[in-house]
Amino acid sequence: MLSIGASFPAFELTAVVDLDLKKAFQPITDNSFAGKWKVYFFWPKDFTFVCPTEIAAFGTLNPEFVARGAQVLGGSIDSEFVHWAWRSEQPSLKNLPFPMLSDIKRELSTALGILDPKAGVAQRATFIVDPENKIRFVYVTDLSIGRDPKEVLRVLDALQNGGMTPCGWHKGEETIKV
Repeated sequence: MLSIGASFPAFELTAVVDLDLKKAFQPITDNSFAGKWKVYFFWPKDFTFVCPTEIAAFGTLNPEFVARGAQVLGGSIDSEFVHWAWRSEQPSLKNLPFPMLSDIKRELSTALGILDPKAGVAQRATFIVDPENKIRFVYVTDLSIGRDPKEVLRVLDALQNGGMTPCGWHKGEETIKV
């Protein structure tokens, strides 16, 4: 698995960005949000049980990520058509404010090293990538365990702060002075 300090891999994927079929599908590349912080998060499969809770939670927190100059991008190994169908059917996903990436060929999941060897799906992995395209944070949970987008936001704040932060630090609190 790629880790801290590695460059996020080059990619070109189709994403679902809207429910209107005339503008639903858009190509997204590693350069689509150049100069911004990116939060990439992956889930195993669409039409499952844990995944929509996380995706909706990232959607709810999206204004907080945007306020910090970060672009959220979610993805799985499902096709763009499956993403669109799921968003159309699942009430909590209808108004998602970020792209849902389709890694149907499993190229990005493989390049990141997050393709689960037993299940053949993307692991429940999160990457925070800085404006220079360097991975600064990696967070992976078991396929059955949902992650906390608030923790991802807290870590983004700490990374953007630039100093040393104690355990449980939140934006605006004192940092460690050496």
